[in-house]
Amino acid sequence: MKFRFLSLITLIFFGATVSVVSAASSDILVNIAPPNPDPYEETIITLNSYAYNLDSVLISWSQNGKVALSGIGKKSFSVTAPAAGAETNIVAKISLPDGVVETKITIKPSVMVLLWQANDSYVPPFYRGKAMPSLGSEIKVVAMPEISALGSSESLRRSMTYYWKKDYTNNVDGSGYGKNFFIYTNDYLEDSDNINVVASTLDQKYSSQASIDIGTTAPKILFYKNDSDFGTIWEQAIPDPYKIQTGETIEAVPYFISPKEIQTPTLVWKWFINDGLVNLQSFRKNLMPLQVEAGTHGTSKLRLEIESKDKIFQTASKEINIEF
Repeated sequence: MKFRFLSLITLIFFGATVSVVSAASSDILVNIAPPNPDPYEETIITLNSYAYNLDSVLISWSQNGKVALSGIGKKSFSVTAPAAGAETNIVAKISLPDGVVETKITIKPSVMVLLWQANDSYVPPFYRGKAMPSLGSEIKVVAMPEISALGSSESLRRSMTYYWKKDYTNNVDGSGYGKNFFIYTNDYLEDSDNINVVASTLDQKYSSQASIDIGTTAPKILFYKNDSDFGTIWEQAIPDPYKIQTGETIEAVPYFISPKEIQTPTLVWKWFINDGLVNLQSFRKNLMPLQVEAGTHGTSKLRLEIESKDKIFQTASKEINIEF
């Protein structure tokens, strides 16, 4: 198996949203759908009013200084959101009985990067893959908004207000000023969780949104040869069947199981040889010494079962045939 170094948190989502600034009469309400569109996404701007019947008045829409739509009752306007780093200016002129009212909407793109890590998922040293979460794992998600007009400094990120949702439900405790990270334990009954966040400046002029589905991976066990001189031979996992000569030590590595400290008493290791339970006295329960009696030949079945006392849905098993 090949290994690659892994940074503490790995990028898993890149999406751009927009910030909206509006200035209008207090009697004119502006609705933007979606409220944080992606770059180049079709966006609908709709005007409403409780004081006036907008269906009977002339409404003119301009985009970046050019009239794009005009007519009686034209309350809605469709526009394609610009690319990240650009902006689109929309002006709606409403000819009310009291006079003309202008509503200005500025769509300014921003970028949200989400990064996540499984806090308690075990992988061996120097593993170059990502530690994946399993059922009951603790996961940390970090939001990194980048707003073109304001930059992307750490001080900016910590001066914004974050509204987090887990599986489309608002998480009040995890949301708030400066809370640019969210920690949760995934649901035992679901194979994935949807995490959504909206980050806004205190004046509400700029906001950015992103969401991601984070799935789970079942823990698995791989066997490696543990050499007395060279240590664990990580280059290749032991195949099935595996032939030994006289005596060898098999090392079991439970990928993606919790906690990270696999020697903890909360993990129960059960080794079997030909379905007979083997009682290991060593502290390192992931090591199985095998010895071949002189003059004997044949095949034995080696099996390992790992269970977690704290996380009942986290189990793993592995079985191979040992030839001697």
